[in-house]
Amino acid sequence: VQLQAYGGGLVQAGGSLRLSCAASGRTFSAYGLGWFRQAPGKEREFVAAITRTYGSIYYADPVKGRFTISRDNAKHTVTLQMNNLNAEDTAVYYCAATNTATIRAEEYHYWGQGTHVTVSS
Repeated sequence: VQLQAYGGGLVQAGGSLRLSCAASGRTFSAYGLGWFRQAPGKEREFVAAITRTYGSIYYADPVKGRFTISRDNAKHTVTLQMNNLNAEDTAVYYCAATNTATIRAEEYHYWGQGTHVTVSS
């Protein structure tokens, strides 16, 4: 599966952004999907994940209550709605796909190219 993330940009603190990730391939519904981010000078970290059957959704603690992950299997997209953004959310955001249900980056085998999110304080 090939992934293409988009929707990043510059936003003021307290604002919102909606990231989307479009996937190619006929077996989109068979994959668990996740969002990760990498801030300047930091390692890539988990943000949110949704399993292939909508059975489970996971969030990293810093984004709980502010971010919402969802997927549309018919449109082959996964979306990350980000509300109440703060400067610590500034990062490159990546969407990824996995054959299992996991929040571990090393278990995601397909990655999009990343989209930049900058939050000004």
